Amino acid sequence: MILFMKKKSLSSCVLLFALLAFVCLPAAAQKYPYQNPNLSPKERAHDLCGRLTLDEKVGLMMHYSKPVERLGVPVFQWWSEALHGVGRNGNATVFPITMGMAATFDTLLVERVFTAVSDEARVKHNQAHRLGTQREMYHGLSFWTPNINIFRDPRWGRGQETYGEDPYLTAVMGKSVVRGLQGPADARYQKLLACAKHFAVHSGPEWSRHRFNAENIKLRDLYETYLYAFRALVKEAKVAEIMCAYNRFEGKPCCGSDRLLQQILRDEWHFEGLVTSDCWAVDDFWKEWGHHYSESKTIAVSEAVIAGTDVECGETFGSLKDGVKEGRIKEETIDRSLVRLLEARFRLGDFDDPNLNPWNRIPDERLCCQEFADLALEAARKSIVLLRNEKSILPLSETGTQGLYIMGPNAADSTMMWGNYNGFPLHTITLAEGIKALCPSAKLVPWERDVQQQVEAAKDAQIVIFCGGINPRLEGEEMEVKEEGFKGGDRTMIELPQSQRDILAALHKAGKKVILANCSGSAIGLVPEQQSADAIVQAWYGGQAGGQALAEVIFGRVNPSGKLPVTFYRNVEQLPDFEDYNMEGHTYRFFRGEPLYPFGYGLSYSKFVYGKPRFADGQLTLSLSNKSKRDGTETVLVYINKVGDTDGPIRTLRAFQRVDVAAGSSQTVSIPLPDSAFEWWDVKSNAMRVLPGEYIIQVGNQRLRIIR
Repeated sequence: MILFMKKKSLSSCVLLFALLAFVCLPAAAQKYPYQNPNLSPKERAHDLCGRLTLDEKVGLMMHYSKPVERLGVPVFQWWSEALHGVGRNGNATVFPITMGMAATFDTLLVERVFTAVSDEARVKHNQAHRLGTQREMYHGLSFWTPNINIFRDPRWGRGQETYGEDPYLTAVMGKSVVRGLQGPADARYQKLLACAKHFAVHSGPEWSRHRFNAENIKLRDLYETYLYAFRALVKEAKVAEIMCAYNRFEGKPCCGSDRLLQQILRDEWHFEGLVTSDCWAVDDFWKEWGHHYSESKTIAVSEAVIAGTDVECGETFGSLKDGVKEGRIKEETIDRSLVRLLEARFRLGDFDDPNLNPWNRIPDERLCCQEFADLALEAARKSIVLLRNEKSILPLSETGTQGLYIMGPNAADSTMMWGNYNGFPLHTITLAEGIKALCPSAKLVPWERDVQQQVEAAKDAQIVIFCGGINPRLEGEEMEVKEEGFKGGDRTMIELPQSQRDILAALHKAGKKVILANCSGSAIGLVPEQQSADAIVQAWYGGQAGGQALAEVIFGRVNPSGKLPVTFYRNVEQLPDFEDYNMEGHTYRFFRGEPLYPFGYGLSYSKFVYGKPRFADGQLTLSLSNKSKRDGTETVLVYINKVGDTDGPIRTLRAFQRVDVAAGSSQTVSIPLPDSAFEWWDVKSNAMRVLPGEYIIQVGNQRLRIIR
């Protein structure tokens, strides 16, 4: 009996010691449910949320999410950039701007590009952990891209960040971006968090975005144009984040709009991810420069979270504690948002043993590797659009071209090539560098705005490659620019700067053959250049390899295959009011005038001939012939319009396919046109539905009328 008591006392002591040891262990080693990797991210998020104080919860809801050391919650940075490469975080591969990638009409290429971007992003994040710099901005795993706003007006400076003016093209490109960034849908851990922005109805002007109210917009325009790509990324690509915009929509700031964030996003589309504000957008609710919507900071933050904004880029959410105390918001509402944030972090593996996560084992050597440099070159080659080629002046001969001069403001400008929201490449091939690599005898003329000086400097030239256009220091996000034709990052005119127009005209008058390499993130009104330039090549902001790609097109090593993702208008007189968000008169889908170069335009050194299309069993079939002596690639664009729909788009893109065709041969092209291609606005239900009826399918110069 005494022995039994001794054993019982001993075992009790052991049990007590074990319990004390468990309590004294570091928080990270304790086995709370949220630390169990076998539970679902949602279960873990709910458990962790229930263990946090109100102060700790609020600290996790700003872009710099504070650590909670007692529970082993690490710091998390929600704000990182990857518009066309990892941005603002040192060296990274810099791809062409997204407008250039849209011009490729190559969705598989875009997915490969952003798979490379996500590799580099993970490498940088892993390095930050090793160096202890993970607290710094732009070192996180949440990336605020893609920008899928519709580029409805070429005056908008941020249009270069988008994928053009067409909803379908924007949607399919956006889905490719999300797939590349977030990784395989069935992976145990998500690679990164992608973010579709800016939700919604946000396409300029930049100068008034903090107080602008997008109102009186037709319901059809809202769903058929402005929300089309967002819906696709939510429902089909399962994008992790949505960023709400600065402007108001129907009177309410977008980050406080229950119509956008609850009714449409959550109720209609069943979005399960998180919503982040644009940076300091919640301040616009109540500060003097903003919307004059909320009476105070406390009311503003409470209204934002109640409407559905889960995390703030900024520091105003710190006032949520006061909102709870004043009874303006319930703590359960804060919990709803916080669970979404924590669930996303659990999906990334942010709380788990790093050795369990394969994305943590991407080798450092993937950063700025040769494979990604080659991919940047491929993207730049495919992005270039040949707009004009009078008397087939292009391609030039590498050995037979004499008296070749290079001039213009963008000839030797490496930073122009990077676009905006950029990283920093190890090396940038400028336009001049690329041209001289293939034609060493070409002479580079220093750029001056004086017409006579430039003409005199090129007096011995036979052919001038004029590297002109604008640059990201003139067009972009909310900028202070003191140049004629520019305002707040936007443009008030769309022509080339006057000095460039004058020099081009003078060179032409002097008898020079002129090739204009136009660099811009948006459409340029090149009407005078139809006379002063023998060839025009749209080079965008081509990224680190843009100069090599341009040279290869000019000298014929690459046959151009890019197509315009935007309309090139003649001048601003062809455009509606910049602040008018109704689609009538905007973009090729509703513009009834004669553009300079239409959406989808792009020349080749090959000549393609389209055969008569046939449609059966959801497939459009046609022959495509290459009537030239050069292999080439043609992008077949398929447009649809509904007969009798007088309020709808004149035509709208619903499918496309890049097709390689050897010289002198033909290809049979088969393009799927599923039911979703005939999703149209239904006036009876005020919704997008697959509608029966008569449709016209346009492909190339061919038209086919069908009933379905």
